[in-house]
Amino acid sequence: MDRKKIKKKQTTLSDIATTVGVASMTVSRVINRHGYVSEETREKVMRVAKEMNYRRNGLARNLKRQRTETIGLVLGDISNPYSTELARAVRETASTRGYNLFICISEHSAKEDIAAFESLANHGIDGIIVATRSNKAGDEYLRGIVESNIPVVVIGRDFRHETVDYVSADNLRGGFEATQHLIDLGHERIGFIGATLSGGASLKRLQGYLNALGEHNISVDERLITGRKEAITDVPGYSTEKIGFEGMKRLLSLPNRPTAVFARNDFTAIGAMSAIKEASLRIPEDVAIVGFDDIPLAIHTSPSLTTIRQPMRLQGQIAAEMLLQKIESEEKSPREERILNCELIIRGSTVLSKH
Repeated sequence: MDRKKIKKKQTTLSDIATTVGVASMTVSRVINRHGYVSEETREKVMRVAKEMNYRRNGLARNLKRQRTETIGLVLGDISNPYSTELARAVRETASTRGYNLFICISEHSAKEDIAAFESLANHGIDGIIVATRSNKAGDEYLRGIVESNIPVVVIGRDFRHETVDYVSADNLRGGFEATQHLIDLGHERIGFIGATLSGGASLKRLQGYLNALGEHNISVDERLITGRKEAITDVPGYSTEKIGFEGMKRLLSLPNRPTAVFARNDFTAIGAMSAIKEASLRIPEDVAIVGFDDIPLAIHTSPSLTTIRQPMRLQGQIAAEMLLQKIESEEKSPREERILNCELIIRGSTVLSKH
């Protein structure tokens, strides 16, 4: 019998045990990682369980007769303080309810996303919070996790499922307000660093930038929009100081360079500021710049960085509360969305001090 066709009914311990040729208790020990099983048998059980798609049919959850009081958090770009603040808020919220937190990092690819999801699911966590960029392969695997009845909440990830809650800062409005601020200061030739126009189609901060230009009838010049130099299709697309530095250098090399720049995040803005200074240009007199996030370092740059402040800790707190509610509820709840307001913080990188 073709194992891949055993999909009509819910997979059971006995189904896997019969296929492998071991006792049901042995399968239970492997899945729950409790008790001794030889490495050879363990590998056979895990391979067959995967082939029989036990997560999609609920086996993983059925085998958990009680909660493990652990939750998982998948983060990207761990060097960015945004990730640190999210993790701290999730941990504190979970800890007050008696839950421990496992953290997985997925910075560079859909493959890392999948490895993180699989690792957490295999360790029997009660639920997962995902705060990485959306990608096709990762989303497909995450959907399988959800359909195995493991509660999931996403932070900022463009992933839709009827039972997956969504928390995010209002990146669309934030991108609009950052660009609007520069327009209000008289700038029309405004660059964007952190994504390309083709690769960042789903990036709300970029869309906010484009919306602001459109509202003021400022034509979009694709040469002013720059991100990762190399084309990588499966990279979640985090923007770094290096991308900011290299992107700003490209913009400054244009015959008609921008007079202002909106950077996708503060790290990118800080890299861009370094390139501006290296070119012996002044901030904001020659090039004004706005970031996004309001990381602690933003106020200590020279000049201090104008930025869009997003509620980093609040996103983590709300996501953790949503997840714990799903874990402890007896019934599935429909998708809930929380979009949190951002705030423009004006500093010296766009406006000269009056003193």
